[in-house]
Amino acid sequence: MLFIFEEEGVYPFWMKNTFIPLDMIWIDNSGTVVFISKNTPPCEQEPCPTIAPGRKAKYVLELCGGTADRIGLTVGDTVALDMR
Repeated sequence: MLFIFEEEGVYPFWMKNTFIPLDMIWIDNSGTVVFISKNTPPCEQEPCPTIAPGRKAKYVLELCGGTADRIGLTVGDTVALDMR
């Protein structure tokens, strides 16, 4: 799932109502990966822990846990988002 925000900002996430571990990738306006939370576990009790990278991002991409490692994605990489 790709979350798109109107402007860059600091966007914390949590894993409420999620059933599988996810890789969460924060991407800035230029397409640079600024933070990765790998194999983020589902929330098991309230309140859910918040993942807050403290970096500005315009997008947050959620992938199946382990995908970032499998494709070799690291902070500083650039991703192309075709928004047609």
